[in-house]
Amino acid sequence: MAKSFVFSSESVGEGHPDKVADLISDSILDACLAQDRHSRVACETLVKSNAVVVAGEITIPKIGRQPIDAVINIGTVIRDAIRDIGYVNTDDVFHADQVFIHNLLTTQSPDIAQGVDARKAAGKKHAEQGAGDQGLMFGYACNETPELMPTPIMFAHRLGRELTALRKSRRVDWLRPDAKSQVSVRYENGQPVEVVNVVISTQHTADVSHAQIEDFLIRNVIRKVIPAAMLNKKTEFLVNPTGRFVVGGPQGDSGLTGRKIIVDTYGGWGRHGGGAFSGKDPSKVDRSAAYMCRWVAKNIVAAKLADVVELQVAYAIGHPHPVSVYVDTMGTGKVADEKITSAVEKVFSFKPAEIVSQLNLLRPIYRQTTNYGHFGKAGLPWEQTNKAAALRAAVR
Repeated sequence: MAKSFVFSSESVGEGHPDKVADLISDSILDACLAQDRHSRVACETLVKSNAVVVAGEITIPKIGRQPIDAVINIGTVIRDAIRDIGYVNTDDVFHADQVFIHNLLTTQSPDIAQGVDARKAAGKKHAEQGAGDQGLMFGYACNETPELMPTPIMFAHRLGRELTALRKSRRVDWLRPDAKSQVSVRYENGQPVEVVNVVISTQHTADVSHAQIEDFLIRNVIRKVIPAAMLNKKTEFLVNPTGRFVVGGPQGDSGLTGRKIIVDTYGGWGRHGGGAFSGKDPSKVDRSAAYMCRWVAKNIVAAKLADVVELQVAYAIGHPHPVSVYVDTMGTGKVADEKITSAVEKVFSFKPAEIVSQLNLLRPIYRQTTNYGHFGKAGLPWEQTNKAAALRAAVR
């Protein structure tokens, strides 16, 4: 790695079209888990103009073959999610109470269910719960921030949260829901030393000037969120660089579930297996195993076994064990990577069913993951460092 380089990460606000879609999908997931913790959910959402399309597969065991609407009003869940975001203004084309909803949800394929269910079936070589799909998942952690996350993505998320807090507090009446942030950080010898530039693009009403937006956001968002020690006279602030952002949200652009996978993870640090999170119940290893990998990676760094670590696991559909587990400390390990891998496999179980039980994932906790990253948030089970001592003991 170069001794001096600049790395950038972005975040997006709750009203960004893709995040609108993610929140709708996760809201439906939570509603299903609230009814039956064994619900199987794979919900995709498309938003555009004044329309919402939900599609995918949902099985709620306790209602059998009854339609989902027998226990969940999908329309109400969708409208409540949009209302929570803030699309309730009289001039919103995409409005919580006025969107047209197209529901294309069906039940889970019995062939997939056969592989995932903890039961014997023809052609299945075991009676355990298997992975919901093949694929590879990554986890990452580093000691740059208190959250054990990379600096650029944490700064970008903090900007987005502050912008949303200002909008929802109604301190300023010209902010609207759609927004993006981006932060570029210079590293010297592996350590973040300065913020080179900050980008904020926020939707706004037509009656506010660009100069007013720029001055307000620099003073009340950027300088509040970014530590003063990381800013200097050369730091560039780019606020609404197109000059105008009145048309936004699903009116201005279509949104799809799962299209912000780098925002959701590590902002480009570390690799990504390609699987999205939102709208998927924890039998889908795209989600649960990525959370597991973050938990393991964070505990490795918390145990001071490495300064930086990336973890990869891979699965075969229907199979109860991972087909591989790989730990890479990128030259920062205090002991050999092989020893850390061996300790990880002693302390943690990567079986899909045991991931769910270790992290207590069969509950409606997923709406709180949707915005500002799935990692680096206090209170989520995969953010605990409760296995650090066990890992240290296991490498002796």
